[in-house]
Amino acid sequence: MSQPLKGKRALITGGSRGIGAAIVKRLAKEGADVALTFVSKPDEAGKVADAAKALGARAIAIQADAADPDAVVKAVEQAAKEFGGLDILVNNAGVAVMAPIDSFSLKDFDRTFAVNVRSVFVATQAAVKHMKEGARVINIGSCNAERMPFAGGAVYAMSKSALQGLVQGLSRDLGPRGITVNNVQPGPVDTDMNPANGDFATPLKALMALPRYGHVDEIAAMVAYLAGPEAGFVTGASLTIDGGFNA
Repeated sequence: MSQPLKGKRALITGGSRGIGAAIVKRLAKEGADVALTFVSKPDEAGKVADAAKALGARAIAIQADAADPDAVVKAVEQAAKEFGGLDILVNNAGVAVMAPIDSFSLKDFDRTFAVNVRSVFVATQAAVKHMKEGARVINIGSCNAERMPFAGGAVYAMSKSALQGLVQGLSRDLGPRGITVNNVQPGPVDTDMNPANGDFATPLKALMALPRYGHVDEIAAMVAYLAGPEAGFVTGASLTIDGGFNA
């Protein structure tokens, strides 16, 4: 089996479930050693790490709340120390709070920004100190950065739109060092937070060109492409994988 990421070292934030867990396993399958962060449920995180080990990778799970910048930096430092450096950072940790503007609390606003935007900046700033030419930074954004077709999602959409500007700017900062920076922007994906058979699924499917939810492995495949050698000329991009939600 081809392993284009053999010898690479990756850190995936929020890697204990859903899209993050799929990314951990896909990068491990392609040869990378993987560290993943989690906030709670160490047993779940341990199972994902064990699955990566079963694929032949070195794997560790690190408890770190993405809303805590000190914890984020410590997680990056721990992963870099364990593996002797970093080649791939996947900023996957995120939160989604939906509420009308009249009832959206400042506490939820601040946490949304802290997890979805600030943690990406903090983790990237810490990780690039351990990266060399050819390294990759990949953020998990959202198609809602470009289309928010229902009420209550203003703050979430804002946070994911912010990643577009951040990636474009960082691509200029890091391009001379040979490090690429990109967003992956999923549409509706079947996870425990937004199940394909949930009450919210029917109206979402009606908005899509392909009337189905995506699978976590489909998102992981795009991340693996951006992490691999064939994507060396892709940077500053926001790549949408949404079944035509934004079409």
